[in-house]
Amino acid sequence: MTRPSPTALLGHGLRVLIPLSLALTAYLYLFPLFGSCAFPLPPLHSAAAASNTANSRRAAFVETAKVHLHTSVGAAANSTAFVPSRPIAPFRLLALGDPQLEGDTSVPTEYLGVFPHLKSLVRHVMFQSEHSSLRQRVRQTFHDLVDVLLEDTFDALESLRKRLDHVGNDFYLAHIYRTVHWWARPTHVSVLGDLVGSQWIDDTEFYHRAGRYWNRVFRGTERVPDDLAAYPADEYDLTGYLGGGPFNESTTWSRRLINVAGNHDIGYAGDVNDERAGRFESAFGKVNYELRFELPVTDAALVETVFDADRKSDRLVPELRIVVLNDMNLDTPAVSTKLQDETYAFINNVINTAAAVEFKGHFTLILTHIPLYKPEGVCVDDPFFDFHEHDGSLKEQNQLSTAASKGFLEGILGMSGNADAAGRGRGRRGIILNGHDHEGCDTWHYINQTAEDLEWEVKRWRQANAAGIVGRDELPGVREVTVRSMMGGFGGNAGLLSVWFDETAWEWHAEYATCPLGTQHMWWFVHILDLIVVIGVVLFVVGTVLAALGVNVDGAVEQSVVRLCSPRKKVAKASTPEKGPI
Repeated sequence: MTRPSPTALLGHGLRVLIPLSLALTAYLYLFPLFGSCAFPLPPLHSAAAASNTANSRRAAFVETAKVHLHTSVGAAANSTAFVPSRPIAPFRLLALGDPQLEGDTSVPTEYLGVFPHLKSLVRHVMFQSEHSSLRQRVRQTFHDLVDVLLEDTFDALESLRKRLDHVGNDFYLAHIYRTVHWWARPTHVSVLGDLVGSQWIDDTEFYHRAGRYWNRVFRGTERVPDDLAAYPADEYDLTGYLGGGPFNESTTWSRRLINVAGNHDIGYAGDVNDERAGRFESAFGKVNYELRFELPVTDAALVETVFDADRKSDRLVPELRIVVLNDMNLDTPAVSTKLQDETYAFINNVINTAAAVEFKGHFTLILTHIPLYKPEGVCVDDPFFDFHEHDGSLKEQNQLSTAASKGFLEGILGMSGNADAAGRGRGRRGIILNGHDHEGCDTWHYINQTAEDLEWEVKRWRQANAAGIVGRDELPGVREVTVRSMMGGFGGNAGLLSVWFDETAWEWHAEYATCPLGTQHMWWFVHILDLIVVIGVVLFVVGTVLAALGVNVDGAVEQSVVRLCSPRKKVAKASTPEKGPI
């Protein structure tokens, strides 16, 4: 029976590997389609009834697909067959949490040196080290030799693995951003803190990671210009306008990253100083600012209902206000009271320049890093606070304190437990997005105006909806979404926030969805498999061509394999007869 040649065996293997490689590659590069990812749509009937059900998710996916079909097929054919049949949200935020780029501080050879014990061993052998006796020198030499084999070698291999992992992780994160951005078509993008992996790194390493952030992970993007990152004021310039549909929207803001400062970027309250805050602002943008976007009213009849100096009305021109807030030093004690006072002053200005709670039409989106306070068991992270021993300043926290959280809810959003307060205590429409808790969490904060003890409560978003708590007049509240991390260990998640305006109720509404890729291991596996297939195809083609030219490649390969695998034998030499006397 004739054995199949190596080229034939390679061909049989490729028949299995090529379809598998194509299928997995298609899934990897089109994962938002397979996951039915899309920004939530405004509901057809009641805006207040918006929910992220399977039907609404499917409808959002279909409308997104229509946008792509219109761009690639429908527009070319001048057809309206693929034009979306439902309105899409004018504000669509791609929210990414905690990329945490690692660097040299996680590479053993950077802080231990390259084969340090080998260098020590050479000094001993060359009599360049001081020892009391030759016995001690020999003893230390053998110790270093063992350390070279069992420590330095493994540290070098681990360092090589870590450097390769850093490159792969950068491209993995870039793949999440690029693919979701291409498919979902956001109008704005935000990274919710912990852009880099440690606040303790020196400036050289910090700016090196910042370079990777801009040039590899989020290549093609830019930071928010400092002249647009405004400080709150009573009279302000609009940052821009919303709306325009999926075909003629400006792409300027979809290329800008709204970066939020996290604890790994500038530290907690006991770590934040001018140097760390300054280098973050120089690389990624300001830590505290606001952006204001207006949604133009095109219906002339509705324009007549909007408040102005001569017309009394509770309707304002629809406006979305984005508040980017550094909440790293809201809690005390802080090592820099100057920076903490600046944060407090910023919040006070946000409050003082907001529209009165009696008016409708404005919406506040708060982007920050540390989540609001939640009792134990609500989310994965329970309340935790730790303090430095040397000065008592805040060393670490999982959540904000109850006092700081109350400032968000009653100050920035203007809600109150007093039903007789302005606007019946319902406050301003808004939503809070943050990071920090890598597992993610979706909650509803509310206060019961009919209770004897007016305390803020919190439930999971789904539980609050099921219990009928959301939207009740006597239970003013706000949704807080802690975006799950985009790191591979947490599934490579991306958050999709839609905000739209209901002209009938003259109110904004928001809905949130997620789009996970999966762990980084799949990304590595697919690309390694693709590389193996490419090499296999090249070898198969070369073997086939050479065989067609009459070169016995398979025979040469088989002989080489036989030589390598067969044990060597001594060649018997013919014995030479001894010479005797003539």
